[in-house]
Amino acid sequence: MSTLLPFHRHIIEKIHDPATSDLLVIARGVGLRRIICTLMKIYDSPQNLVLLVNATPEEESAIGEELGIIGCRKPGLRVVSHETGSKERQGGIISVTSRILVVDMLQSDIPTELITGMMVLHAEKVTPLVLEAFIVRLFREKNKNGFIKAFTDQPEHITSGLSPLKNIMKELQIRNVHIYPRFHEELKKCLERRRADVVELSQHLTEPMADIHHAIIECMNSTLSELKRSNTNLDLDDFNVQNAYFQSFEVIVRRQLDSVWHKVGPKTKQLVNDLGILRRLLYYLLTYDALQFHSYLEVLIAANNATATGGTKQHQSPWMLTDAANIIFQSAQRRCFTVSSTSKKVVTPVIDLTEDEDAWAALDEAEGHTTAPPNKGNDKTEESRPTWLPKGLEPVLEELPKWNLLSEIILEAEGEMIRQESLAKPGSTRSNTVLVMTSSIRTCNLLTEFLSSMDHDAPPGSRGRAMMLRKLRLYLWWKGKMDERKATNKAASSMPDNGTGKGIFDAIYADQEDLSEALKKKDKEKAQRAQNRRRIRGGAPATSSSPVKGKGSATTRLEPQEIPVPNAMQNDTDEFAKFWASQGEAILAGQPLNVIDDLVLLDFESNTLENDFDTNYGLLAPEQTVLVRAYSDDTDDRILQEIRPKFIVMVEPDMDFVRRIEVYKSSNPGLAVRVYHMVYANSSEEHKYLAGIRREKDAFERLIKERGSMLITLVEDRRSDNSDSMIKTISSRLAGGRRELNKEPSRVVVDMREFRSTLPSLLHASGLQVIPATLTVGDYILTPDICVERKSLSDLKTSFNNGRLYTQCEMMSLHYKYPILLIEFEEDKAFSLDIMADMKTYGKGTRYPSKQRAGPSDQPHYNSPTIQAKIVLLTLTFPRVRIIWSSSPYATSEIFNDLKANNAEPDPSKSVTIGADDDPDVGAGINAAAEEVLRYIPGITAHNVKLVMHKVKNIEELCNLSLSEVQGILGADPGKACYQFIHEGDKR
Repeated sequence: MSTLLPFHRHIIEKIHDPATSDLLVIARGVGLRRIICTLMKIYDSPQNLVLLVNATPEEESAIGEELGIIGCRKPGLRVVSHETGSKERQGGIISVTSRILVVDMLQSDIPTELITGMMVLHAEKVTPLVLEAFIVRLFREKNKNGFIKAFTDQPEHITSGLSPLKNIMKELQIRNVHIYPRFHEELKKCLERRRADVVELSQHLTEPMADIHHAIIECMNSTLSELKRSNTNLDLDDFNVQNAYFQSFEVIVRRQLDSVWHKVGPKTKQLVNDLGILRRLLYYLLTYDALQFHSYLEVLIAANNATATGGTKQHQSPWMLTDAANIIFQSAQRRCFTVSSTSKKVVTPVIDLTEDEDAWAALDEAEGHTTAPPNKGNDKTEESRPTWLPKGLEPVLEELPKWNLLSEIILEAEGEMIRQESLAKPGSTRSNTVLVMTSSIRTCNLLTEFLSSMDHDAPPGSRGRAMMLRKLRLYLWWKGKMDERKATNKAASSMPDNGTGKGIFDAIYADQEDLSEALKKKDKEKAQRAQNRRRIRGGAPATSSSPVKGKGSATTRLEPQEIPVPNAMQNDTDEFAKFWASQGEAILAGQPLNVIDDLVLLDFESNTLENDFDTNYGLLAPEQTVLVRAYSDDTDDRILQEIRPKFIVMVEPDMDFVRRIEVYKSSNPGLAVRVYHMVYANSSEEHKYLAGIRREKDAFERLIKERGSMLITLVEDRRSDNSDSMIKTISSRLAGGRRELNKEPSRVVVDMREFRSTLPSLLHASGLQVIPATLTVGDYILTPDICVERKSLSDLKTSFNNGRLYTQCEMMSLHYKYPILLIEFEEDKAFSLDIMADMKTYGKGTRYPSKQRAGPSDQPHYNSPTIQAKIVLLTLTFPRVRIIWSSSPYATSEIFNDLKANNAEPDPSKSVTIGADDDPDVGAGINAAAEEVLRYIPGITAHNVKLVMHKVKNIEELCNLSLSEVQGILGADPGKACYQFIHEGDKR
C-alpha cells in the first residue's frame, strides 16, 4: 500500500487517540480503507483487544490483505465465524459479526471490560433497531474507558429522521464527529497539487439511440404523473426524473407507499414496478449491444402480455400502450435489422449452430488451407451475405458509439507507447498497461469480446461487425426456438410474470454458453469431419494444439484424443499407449502399476512445444496488456497501486473512481498518468453523474449545518436498583396481597435464532436482562408459565404452509400454562394481513369442501384458505393458545413488560431442558437403548415413553407389573395392549 497523503495524516492525528470516541464522515474514493488499516496498525499490540464490527466478508478479506502489506502479519486480522471456538476468540485485532458478538457479550464469553475499543463500519446504517446499537449499549455497561471509532463514506444515506446525525451519534454514544467532504481545505490542497492528464470525451448518441432515450424519459414522466394522480394524499414532491436515475429511487418510492401498501390497487403497484423497468432501460440502452437491448424489449413485451401459466395478464404496464413505447420498440429493431417491405413476413428458421459451411470455411482460412471461392460473378453483395440470413432481412447491427471511441483510444495509446519507447533511455522500465474501467461485469465481457475480435482496418462504426454477426445468428436461433415452442405448446413459451423479464432474458439470451450446448453434443463428429476435410483438400496436419481465431472465425473444439500431435512426439505417444494398454488388467484388478524402466519420456529440450511455451502460456508484456475491469470499492485503490497503469479509460463516468485516480496520482508524483473520461452527451449517464456530485455536496452541507447547531448528547447510565422494578411480585397469602421485595433482576430468556431480529435489542433497552439460550419450545420465555412464539407476517405464512406452526403450538400447549403466539408487524409497514383488493375473496376461500367443481372421481374440491381462516382453525385446535397482535417491535417490548408485571422470573436452565426430551434430534442419554426397546412395545408411544421410564426402573420391573398397574400408568386400552404383548406375545 502506498504512503499516506498529508490529509490522511491529518485525519489520523484527529481521531487516533484511544481516549476519545469519534465518528468520521468522509467522501467516497479518497482512501477510507487506508485510514482504517493505519489505525489498526497503531492499535495492533498483544495488550490490546480491538474489534472490527459490521464488516462484510469482502471487506474483511481486503482489510486483512492490506494489513499484511503494511506489516501486521502476526497474527494480523483474525475473522471469527460460527466455527471458531470460544477459546480461539481472544486477543489482537478481531473481525466478528454482530450476531456472534452480541451473544458472546450477553453470555460473558468475551471479557467486555478488557476490550480496548471497537471500530464500527457503515455507521450510516446504525439505528436503534440494529444489533450494532445493542452491542455499543452492552459495551458501555461494563466498559467506560474503551474507545468507539465509527466510519462512513455514504453521507447521502444519513437523511432519515429529524436529526439523523444526532441519532447516529446517540446510538453509538459518540460526541466527536469529523466531516471531510471533497471540498474540504485539506483535501483540496493535497489532491489539486498534482493532477493527472485528463482527456474528457463527450460522445453523442446515434439517432435511433437518441429517439429511444427521449421516449424512455417521456414514459417515465407519464408514469410519475400517473402515480401522483393516483396517490394525492402522499408527499411525492421528490418524485421526479432526476431522482429516478438512481437505484435508491425505487426504495424511496416504496418507503413512501409502505404505510398504505395494503390499500393501493394493482394499478399503483404496476406503476411502481414500471419505474424500475424504465430506469433499467435507460442503463441498458447505453451498455447493451443493439441485439441484447432488442431481445430484452421482446421479453418485456411477452412478460407484459402473458402470465407464468400462459394466460392473459390482467394488469398490464400503461407505458407500453403509449406512442413513446412504440418509438422505443421500432427504433430498437431498426438498430438491429430491417425487414423488406416486399416480403410479407420474415420466417425465422431454427438455425443449426453445428452445421455451418461458413464456420468450416473460416476454420480452414485460419489454419491456412484456403480454397478459391466459387465464381459468383461481380455480385459482391451476394458473396458477402451469410447464407443463414433469412430472405427479406437486412442486418443493420448498429454498434455502440463508445466502442469506436474506445478502439481509437487504444490505438492512440499504442502510438504514444511507441513514441515514448523511442525516446526512452536504455535500461529504463515503465508500465504501459491500459486499464479500462466499466460499470458492470456484463459490460466487461462485452468490451473484452469486442476488443478481441475487432477489425482495425474497418471503417468507424463497423469494427465489431464480426462479433455482431455472431450475435445476430444467436438471436435468430433463439427466435426460431421460441416460435417453435409457441407452435407446439403455448404454456412452454410463456414468460415469467416477474414484471421485468430479466430472468428469462439472462437464461436464454445473455448467457451464450447455455445456448451453445448443441455444440458440445457434436464435438466428436465435428472433429472427425474437420480431419476428413483437411485430407480432401490436401492440407497438412496442424502443428499446434492451441486454438487459433481469425477475423470472424468460429471456435472449433477438438476431443483430446483427436488433437494432432507433432511427428517428434508421435513415438513417445505410442510408448505411452503401449504402457497403459499393458497395465489395463492391473488397473481393473485394483493392483499397483508396474513402472517400466525403458519408458521413453518426452524430451522437452528438443520439443517444439517448449519453444512456443512463452508465446502460448508466458506472461504478456506490459505494452500488450489491456485490462478490462468493473468498478468496485476501495479495492480499486490497491489495484491501481499494483498495476500502475499509464493509460486509464473510464468507459462510464464514476465519481468515486475519479477521486481514486487523484489519490493514485498524488501518491505517485513521478508517474505519468493519462485518463480518458468518456460520457454520452445530453444523456441520462451525464445527468446521473452530475446529479450524484450534487447530491453528495448537498448531503455534506446538511451534515455540516447540523453539526454546527447540534446539542451535546448526554447518555444516562442504566440503573439496576430501581425500586419499582424491584417490587415485582404480589403474594395473596401475605396480608391480602401485600407487595413482596424481590431483588432478582427482571429477565427474559431468548432463543439464539431470535437475535436475527430487532426485538432483543429493544427488550434490553427497556430494562430487561436478555439471556440467550438454545430453546426447544418457544422463542421467548417471559415467566415460568408464559412462553411466546414470535412470527413476522412472512414467517407466519410460511409456517402455516409447511405445518411447523402446528407443531410449535402443540409443544407450547404441552409444556406451558400460557402459550402465546405473537404476530408482529413492522413499524413502517401496513398493519394488515392481506391486501384490501383481495378482501372480496375471503368468503370464497373459507368454504370447505366445495363439490361444485368436483372431478370425475367425485372428490370434493377444497379452495385455498386465507390466512384468517388458518388462524381460526389454529385457535379451534389449540384453545389455550393466546394470540397477541403487535404493530411494531416497540409495541412488543411494552407488551412483554406488561406480561411480566407481578410474575416470577424464568429459570434459564429449566427453559433449556423443557421439550428437549421430546425432541427426536436430542440424545436420550444413558437410557437410549432401553427407551428404544420401549418404543417398540404396543401401547407405548413417544408421548408416554417418558412417563413409563419415570414410573418403572427397568424393563424387568415393567414385565412384573400386573394388568391393573400397567393400565394405571398407560391407561385402559394402551395398558391392556402392552400387558398382552409382554405376557402373551404378538398374536398376529
